[in-house]
This record gives sequence, structure tokens and C-alpha cells, in this order.
Amino acid sequence: MRSSRQDTAGVARIAWFHCFAGIAGDMVLGSLLDAGADESELRALLARLPLEGWSIEAVPVMRNGIAATRAVVEVAEDGAARTFADIRAILDEARLPRRVQRRSLAAFSALAEVEGRLHRRLPDQVHFHELGGHDTIIDVVGTAAALEVLAVDEVTASAVRTGTGVVRTAHGILPNPSPAALELLAGAPVVGLDVPVELTTPTGAALLVASASGFGPMPAMTVEVTGYGAGSSELDGMPNCIQVVLGRRDAAGGSGQPSAAEPAAQPLVLLETNLDDATGEQVADTVSALLEGGALDAWSTPVMMKKGRPGQVVSCLADLALGHQLRLLLTAESGSLGVRAQVVERYAAPRRLESVEVGGELVRVKVSPGRVKAEHDDAALAAATLRLPVREVSRLAEEAWRSIDGPGG
Repeated sequence: MRSSRQDTAGVARIAWFHCFAGIAGDMVLGSLLDAGADESELRALLARLPLEGWSIEAVPVMRNGIAATRAVVEVAEDGAARTFADIRAILDEARLPRRVQRRSLAAFSALAEVEGRLHRRLPDQVHFHELGGHDTIIDVVGTAAALEVLAVDEVTASAVRTGTGVVRTAHGILPNPSPAALELLAGAPVVGLDVPVELTTPTGAALLVASASGFGPMPAMTVEVTGYGAGSSELDGMPNCIQVVLGRRDAAGGSGQPSAAEPAAQPLVLLETNLDDATGEQVADTVSALLEGGALDAWSTPVMMKKGRPGQVVSCLADLALGHQLRLLLTAESGSLGVRAQVVERYAAPRRLESVEVGGELVRVKVSPGRVKAEHDDAALAAATLRLPVREVSRLAEEAWRSIDGPGG
């Protein structure tokens, strides 16, 4: 570890991965351990997985003169060739923290989508072979858990280096970089090196696709700590490791400390696509599918498109970890040929849900500073029972809460 961690309230914590020697699952996990992810917390989260016969150890090593950490995962495999459905069941049973679950599921979802296209199978029917083994599951979930232990809100990465030649896989000899790794890195900046080694693995590429909000040079941040995760072997001429840089960005997006009264910024991904040949029913179904898929919000906006055609822009906001998964969903549901994505910051006021009674019916109200608003669905359900207008039930619910809590909330 190169520096001590400095926790600061009201800031977004960023992890930037420098993939100068490629990226693999064990390298990413090793870099986060090297940057200070607590091993006991990490093991406690991994212990929730319904898997036996594995161990993980952070081993200090040197790679071309650079001190690094190698994440060594040892397993007693059961020989099962797991499908994506099997992996999803394992993650569901583990009851991991929400962001760990989402990042892990997004990585395996990306792998399933790519393997499905390459082998012409439905994603749920894809057999992961070595990508479904204990070690890969520990690498993926361990990385998501380490990001959570380090309180990382946003992940970005440099251009990704790949090798040349061939690699040996469960499917036989394949070109290097592997077809799965290249498919996963579609849209990302990739640089090939004349090195006959698999610098970037499908697992490493999937972790980037699942977590990274963008690619490029190190973003503006106040650097807190760096870490180096080692690959399993030495390379001639360069260290076989990945570098992670952890830092913080002010909630207000500039210099200085954010105001205590200002909510902290939450980095989100905004996905959008333009449609000029979709029916109203199809647009509504797409918005509903995005919300069911985990989007924080989704909507459509009428626009005038080229040649005077009326159209719709379908948009959604989501956690960064769900960006890839929802992009695929938006493409599939809308039939669009392209989706735009950008990282935005949301400043959400604190809010809480409470319940009041109106005519003996429970109605939830959303309470935020200086405001209370009845939940429409609850008010509509109570209105049908009480045979009152919905707006009247909403008014009575809000007044009931104010009478209990006092003016102003």
C-alpha cells in the first residue's frame, strides 16, 4: 500500500485502473487488496457464498522492481460446468450487499451475453466451463466486495493492453486476445502488444465492462492511495501487474469542501436512444422493462427527428454497475441500432417512507426536508375502498402526517 486511506464525507470515491499490462480477475483483486481492502471484511463477504473448498491469500511479490500483491485463490473444484442461471442462483443465495450483488451479477451477465453470441445459445443456457469455477466466482465477487470495502462509488480505466499469439482454453486453442475478451471490450480503447501472453482475460474484461463508467487518462481527483495487483508470471521488459489509483472528487464537482447542507453527489449512468418507428405500446413496454431491470428512473420524451418525423427519446438513470446490463436491455426492447451513455451526478435530497391511516386504510407518505407527499398507488388503493377522489385521500394522508409530526416535518 502506498499511502493511508483518508475517509471524507460528502465525496465520490473513484478507482482508476491503469491496464498497462492488461487486466485479469486475480490482478484486479490483488490491486484492491494492495490498496488497503481489509482482508477480514473481504473474507466475511465471500463466506456468504454457498461454496466450499476455497481459500484466498494476499501474497506480497515483486514484479520488475515494483512491490505488488498477488491474490492467490486455491480451490477444490467439484467439476461442475455451471450455467449463468447457476451463477445467478449462487449470488441470490449469498444475500450480498446490494452494490456487491449488482456488480457481480453485471460481470457474469456480460460474460453470458458474449458467450451466448459466440456459441449461439441463450445466455441462461451458456456453460461457463472454467469461467464458472470457484476461482472465477471468488475473483469476481471478491473484486466487487473489495470495491465495497473501499467505499468506491465510481470505476474508470485506461486503455487496455492485450497480447498476441494463441491461448489454450476449454474450447481448445483460440487466438489471443480471446474472442470473448474482444467482444467484451467492444467500444473500449484497446492497444495490442507484441507479447505472446494472455494479458487480458475474459474475466478481467467482464469486470471492466460491469464496473467502469468510462475509459481514458486518470480523472481529476485528490489521490489517496495506490495499489498494484500482480499476475501469476514475470514478463520481459515490463511489470506484469495492474495499477489502481483511489481518490476522491468533491461532491460539488470542484475544489474545496461541499456545503454541509448540500447532498453528496451520486455518480450514475444516463442511457438514451432515439426511436422513430416504435409504437406507443412498445415505448411504454421499454420504459417498464428498464425499471424492472433495476433502473432508478426511466422515461420517454417526444422529439421531432430528421425528415420531420415524430419520435421518442427513451432515457434511464441507473447505478454505474448496471450500465452494461441495461444498455443491452434497452437495445433489445427498443430495437434501436445505438445507445448513448454518459456519466452524470445526481444530488438527491434525503427522504424516508412513513405510514399514516386514512379512514382505517394505510397510506405511505414520502418525507423529505420541508415536504411530505402521499404515495400515489397507496392513495389510489385507499380511494377505491373509501370511495373518495384520489387527490382527497392524498391530502388527508399528508395532513395526517403533519398532525403527528408537526409543521414542516
